Amino acid sequence: MPASKIRRHSKRKGRDLLRVVACGSVDDGKSTLIGRLLVETASVPEDQLEALKALSRRYGTVRGGLDYALLLDGLEAEREQGITIDVAYRYFGTKRRAFIVADAPGHEQYTRNMVTGASNADVAILLVDAHVGITDQTMRHSRIAVLLGIREIALVINKMDLVRFSKDSFDKTVSAYREFAVSLGPLSITAIPVAARDGENITAHSNRMRWHKGPTILEFLETVKMSKGSKPQPFRFPIQRVSRDTPNFRGFAGTVASGSISCSDVVKVARSGLPSRIARIVTVDGDHKSAQAGDAVTLVLSDQVDISRGDIIAEPDRLPEVTDQFAAHIVWFDETPLLPGRSYSLHIGTQTVGATVTTLKHKVELETGGEEAGRSLAMNEIGFCNLSTLSPVALDPYADNHATGAFILIDRITAATVGAGMVAFSLRRASNIRHQHYEVDKASRATAKSQRPSIIWFTGLPAAGKSTIMNLVERRLHERGVHTYALDGDNLRGGLNRDLGFTDADRVENVRRAGEVAKLMVDAGLIVLCAFVSPFRAERRMVRELVGPDEFLEVFVDTPLAICEARDPKGLYRKARAGKAFHVTGIDSPYEPPERPEIHLIADKKTDAGAMADIVLAELLRRKVAK
Repeated sequence: MPASKIRRHSKRKGRDLLRVVACGSVDDGKSTLIGRLLVETASVPEDQLEALKALSRRYGTVRGGLDYALLLDGLEAEREQGITIDVAYRYFGTKRRAFIVADAPGHEQYTRNMVTGASNADVAILLVDAHVGITDQTMRHSRIAVLLGIREIALVINKMDLVRFSKDSFDKTVSAYREFAVSLGPLSITAIPVAARDGENITAHSNRMRWHKGPTILEFLETVKMSKGSKPQPFRFPIQRVSRDTPNFRGFAGTVASGSISCSDVVKVARSGLPSRIARIVTVDGDHKSAQAGDAVTLVLSDQVDISRGDIIAEPDRLPEVTDQFAAHIVWFDETPLLPGRSYSLHIGTQTVGATVTTLKHKVELETGGEEAGRSLAMNEIGFCNLSTLSPVALDPYADNHATGAFILIDRITAATVGAGMVAFSLRRASNIRHQHYEVDKASRATAKSQRPSIIWFTGLPAAGKSTIMNLVERRLHERGVHTYALDGDNLRGGLNRDLGFTDADRVENVRRAGEVAKLMVDAGLIVLCAFVSPFRAERRMVRELVGPDEFLEVFVDTPLAICEARDPKGLYRKARAGKAFHVTGIDSPYEPPERPEIHLIADKKTDAGAMADIVLAELLRRKVAK
């Protein structure tokens, strides 16, 4: 059942809705705990409840949370083992409250699922195995929960039967967690000892742990205060679709992200600042007088305001910030590390734009929360970064508004979600920068030179012959009176890029800087020839997107590694094979060959550099880059 319907259903019954995320390390008992809550609050359908009882009789007791999860998902209860990698949401209720519980897997490789589950939660149930104690994943999930605004944590010490229901063991684990939690800032921590498999301290107090004077799990959930998101939120309506169902109808469809709106209210479009008034609020059930957070509606404005997908309609006196530079915490999900300078797609609200992490300010140390220096973010690490977007986006600090302060980063090659972020603040300097336009522009400079400015990007392994071929191409262009400039990787490393090494992060920055220089030279009307190993597709694509669609030609100098090693003019390969040089592309650092280069040169022993230069020149003339 969708959350909006659950909320309305709960209100009709006079109950509020509490969103809960169950988190912790793998096998700490999250699913078992949730299954017990469902069974003991009679929230399991009768047919499933009977099957669950039969399963218990067969095995003497329920094997674990997986059986609950499989049963409640309608899967075979006979499966011996499995992993739910998505977030499973369970809904149940009591007379006092309704609950949505997100059960995300505890495996480190599925940290993204914990972020998903916690992003809308009011409260965290953090499970710890009494026999194992506090783990890295316990600390990671705690830190992520706090970053996502959760301030109420039920510290559930599970499997107390394995430590003979010892109060001393419980106190020791709780003390260790509270010592760690000091670095998380102000928190309300309620410690509860349980044996979820047997239902101890789940809905009724345990006779085996009479020393525990605090609440059961259910008592905690029924009485905990919902601090997250409790303050009134400003109205935010991200446009999902512009609807033109009839010639006389123009509406803006989406879901109210926060706040509420009523007919006749004055609003503004965040990015343009254009004002208007709400004329109608249209739903599948007809027109409504108002709408609130979670409602899917179509807004009709009284004026013909220019709005498109990704825009945000908001309160006129509480607008979100519009910026192309901001700081944020990022939780990284991907096995390939986050590299500053690399281009990603950033999705925030209903808008997707190109974005770059310009600076990794620091990584967040897991145990203490301290600042740790770093050049990249590895999988499951948390960092504080500056980001830059290709076009301005409307956003709020996450602490002020979760709906418009959260974003995801997407790999532009694989389309995989690689990170999640929480906006900290806009970088004010972004509003002080304005692109200056001059009367003499790129077109006029190109016309004066009678050529079409372009980037000709040579890529390939070290010693593939890129610089040699590029030099021959430039000489032949020069003989034809073409205005050119050559950028070579080694030459730039002697000046502009002399501070960079050969790590993946440095290679990304090396290509980014070279691309920006090449872009300026294209603006000057030149044909820029660039020879860079540029091993990663993402950076070559980034440079391509800096200029127009017909202003970038990729030349892949496809030379076998064996031939490159035989040439080895700098001795790099020999040093790499001897273990004296590291980060050598083709040996211990990867090279991602172009998938669809404009020019593909097969550089074997039978083809000399002059012949390949002729191929490049012929293609440039065919495309009318030069005459």
